[in-house]
Amino acid sequence: MLPDHQFPIDEFLPQPGTPDFRQLHTVLTGGEPDRPTLFEFFLNDRLHQRLSGLQITPGMSWLDHQRVRLRAFQRAGYDYLTVLVPGFDFPTGAIHHAQSVSQNEGALVHDRDSFSRYPWKDASQTQVDWLERLAESLPDGMKIIVHGPGGVLENAIALVGYENLCLLIMDDPALALDLFAEIGQRLNAYYARTSRYDFVGACISNDDWGFKTQTLFSPRAMRKYVFPWHKQIAETIHAAGKPAILHSCGNFSQVLEDVIDEMGYDARHSYEDTIMPVEQAYEDHHHRLAILGGIDVDFICRSTPEQVYQRSRKMLERSRGRGAYALGTGNSVPEYVPDAGYFAMIRAALELR
Repeated sequence: MLPDHQFPIDEFLPQPGTPDFRQLHTVLTGGEPDRPTLFEFFLNDRLHQRLSGLQITPGMSWLDHQRVRLRAFQRAGYDYLTVLVPGFDFPTGAIHHAQSVSQNEGALVHDRDSFSRYPWKDASQTQVDWLERLAESLPDGMKIIVHGPGGVLENAIALVGYENLCLLIMDDPALALDLFAEIGQRLNAYYARTSRYDFVGACISNDDWGFKTQTLFSPRAMRKYVFPWHKQIAETIHAAGKPAILHSCGNFSQVLEDVIDEMGYDARHSYEDTIMPVEQAYEDHHHRLAILGGIDVDFICRSTPEQVYQRSRKMLERSRGRGAYALGTGNSVPEYVPDAGYFAMIRAALELR
């Protein structure tokens, strides 16, 4: 097997054909696309450069960087580009970045006083003019899928710290409610501002809720503090006529009905074999919720390209005639994922077009 940097992309990957967002839209609304369809939350800059044939340089503008990503997504066969629109986020203190990140670093909110002094940003600061300029580069048939700067729970944890947020919910539930409201209403306004464009085909509400065995907080607490804002976000996206995708990691066995019936999400992304293999998730839920991705990242890292290819083909065969499935990884494609494994996965879809 050749090293990743020598892997011959054009010899291995079929040409993807013309982008057609209608294929993914069909998946997101529970139907069967006319041809195998791919879905990924994000790739990595090594892949962006390899797939696009363009270089990402220090100091490159946001717009030029997105154009490299756009060309890479198109070459890989996606019918869209995922975009985080800049200008709006939730600032935190300094965080030490290593192979993992503490959920307690960077907290700026500790009590009612620090909550009042926190420099909240408004969604009106979102640089939608940059989004409009990027849309001018979209090939015919391709659309943008907007995602957020983290989600309701992720940002609450970032501002307070996980352990501190657990204590805050117990000691000062009124302040906790106010905290989630400030975050939730701003994220809702962000999606209202960005989902209204015709060139935006769908939105991802990205908010990790749990880990291998359960949600980060009890289902009761999630329903009180987190889920009402997700319901509003999904309703806002739907009001713009767009499908709402939930990207969230963790074990959902106790809250899946909330996702489908209460929040009304159209599709879910992020699956892990140690929680529930995507094959089982598809059999159990595809008739109520579109299943996106699911080829486990650890599986791709540890398996041969042929094994990845065969599992990917079998998932496409499983969903044939039933729909509500787009092929992709269980989570994303960070830099440690071997290019050969990733290419083997998408090849399973591209060769059937």
